[in-house]
Amino acid sequence: MKKNTRIYIAGHRGMVGSAVWRELESKGYTNLIGKASNELDLKNQADVLSFLQKEKPEAIIDAAARVGGILANNDYPYQFLMENMQIQNNLIDCALKSGINKFIFLGSSCIYPKFATQPLMEEYLLTGSLEPTNEWYAIAKITGVKACQAIRKQFKKDYVSLMPTNLYGIHDNFDLKTSHVLPAMLRKFHEAKNNNSDVILWGSGTPMREFLFVDDMAEAVVYALENELPEYLYNVGSGKDITIKELATTIQKVTRHKGNIIWDSEKPDGTPRKLMDVSKLKEIGWEYSTELQEGVEKTYAWFLENIDNIKEVKL
Repeated sequence: MKKNTRIYIAGHRGMVGSAVWRELESKGYTNLIGKASNELDLKNQADVLSFLQKEKPEAIIDAAARVGGILANNDYPYQFLMENMQIQNNLIDCALKSGINKFIFLGSSCIYPKFATQPLMEEYLLTGSLEPTNEWYAIAKITGVKACQAIRKQFKKDYVSLMPTNLYGIHDNFDLKTSHVLPAMLRKFHEAKNNNSDVILWGSGTPMREFLFVDDMAEAVVYALENELPEYLYNVGSGKDITIKELATTIQKVTRHKGNIIWDSEKPDGTPRKLMDVSKLKEIGWEYSTELQEGVEKTYAWFLENIDNIKEVKL
């Protein structure tokens, strides 16, 4: 991969896409392409094909998706299924039609069966039923994975899928209604510190979760970009998990909150454990580098610098 290779990053303004952009720039790549959603509607196949044939990128990183938490997935199942399929299928199919040989598709660990054995291995794909609260998003992402696999098999092109664990970091979503557990918790502790109040958290705190700093994810994407990976699907994560209580303690320390943590055991815990097996990617040369506390410190520093510009997300 040459430093002047034309690389199109779909979703370059999102948390993952912007991290990939920063990582590529830091490594000296000079020919990056990005289009905002008001400039290019990825749901419009004709527009996507015209754009790719005009810009002629040599590689595509697909970090574009409609995302949201349990509430959004439950209330808008059709949009989460159809819009994500439209976005990714247009990019994948038009990339193939445009003769693009390198494509990196980004998904989510939710593609794996709800009751799969821990840690989650790539081989578990399509071996059981999905988690009902996000099956619409998961089904869309599975079609993207299989489309890239089919292109590898039939056309011998270097199309690969990376499935990250729970990501967090710079440009995260901190809206308390729609954000994931880590950014939501970080904001709660920050506001409680300012109000000299306790923090109330859902459940018992015993479930275990794995987290990966988004800049590490970006490094994994660039690794896949610069190397021809031998298989079609790879998990990306730290390969280790912590309890939600440990996460809360870490965030409390970083934010310097002095109050109590109160666990509302009347609220649900969710899945007891969700851990990725990341041995395949590690065996071929990539592994994470940012430990949780360091990642939370960097995320909190960015949050404080940008707090006036962080907007509430409307469902």
